[in-house]
Amino acid sequence: MRVLHAIREEFQSMHGKLLFASAVLLPFPMYTGNRIRTLVLRLIGVDIGHGTQFSDRPTLTGPGDIYSRLSIGRHCWFNIRVLINLGASVTVGDAVFIGHEVMLLTESHELGPAQQRAGALSAAPIVIGHGVWLGSRAIVLPGVAIGDGAIVAAGAVVTANVPANVMVGGVPARFMRNLA
Repeated sequence: MRVLHAIREEFQSMHGKLLFASAVLLPFPMYTGNRIRTLVLRLIGVDIGHGTQFSDRPTLTGPGDIYSRLSIGRHCWFNIRVLINLGASVTVGDAVFIGHEVMLLTESHELGPAQQRAGALSAAPIVIGHGVWLGSRAIVLPGVAIGDGAIVAAGAVVTANVPANVMVGGVPARFMRNLA
């Protein structure tokens, strides 16, 4: 009984649909088969608008039915090695460009006691507005909303909501300038 319980725990986060997608997309190197990646992700249940392309298969993580928690608008571009954590929903607007190695993280840990600071796991949604540009290696943390037309500079760590039509950058991300 303990062995079966351990096996079940080890494989509970295994997503069969993602394994299928990985197998189908394996022959395509980065920047090749962009539309095919989109088609395969749609086939496994991800809501993706017309004209959106992936230059590499994104890494999707999270518990349970992660596919229904991801919604991507039209005419978006996802560069290589993008990680999307789906412990809560992630909504991406239209015409969003996402740079290399961007991470969208909906899960984090509550602050725990001194003997273990990483406490209970919690999740909060991420919303990215229309026309947003997330620079390479930007990290968006749980519960953040990024307004339409905003730019998140490369390497920024976004810990709070970003208004529309501004540029933010740094760690943590701070206002840099107005864009409108």
